[in-house]
Amino acid sequence: MRTATVKRATKETDVEVSVDLDGTGKVSIDTGIGFLDHMLDLLARHSRIDMAIKAKGDLHIDQHHTAEDVGITLGQAVRQALGDMKGISRYADMHMPMDEALTRVAIDISGRPVLVFRTTFRNGKIGNFDTELVREWFQAFAMNAGVTLHVETLYGDNDHHISESCFKGLARVLRTAVAIDPRTRDEVPSTKGSLGG
Repeated sequence: MRTATVKRATKETDVEVSVDLDGTGKVSIDTGIGFLDHMLDLLARHSRIDMAIKAKGDLHIDQHHTAEDVGITLGQAVRQALGDMKGISRYADMHMPMDEALTRVAIDISGRPVLVFRTTFRNGKIGNFDTELVREWFQAFAMNAGVTLHVETLYGDNDHHISESCFKGLARVLRTAVAIDPRTRDEVPSTKGSLGG
């Protein structure tokens, strides 16, 4: 069972995340941030990873700590659920269209965290959500999941669509990269014989 539950409690947030990498996209999400809940719902459904995410944060200050800590905790849960990474496909990339927006996303489940994020937004907010927090969430997720992640929006006009193309793109590359390749089920996909070092 490739599952994990991670809890993170600080003076700013209290977050609990459970994942099942071999799920069907079942989702239960409540972060207190409507737009983030929407993006995480897309992530779960399109990755087919079951996710339960519950977060309480200092939203009376702003949304930064909650968004970042959800990214941290989800990243840690995914990394833990991957275990020794035997049999995973490891790599994936795709172009994700969302109406007029197009984003390219590529991932290597390498154990070496890197984020390249080349996406800009036209406005500072989507509703009451700060658009700068999209990058913050991706940074937190990539660093804690231990993945090399490249996200580049090639074009787009609507900030909601741009953000959605980033999260859906991540979902689809995760779906492929964490999948077990039956031909290499008992092998770690690395010439080193291990990932993460």
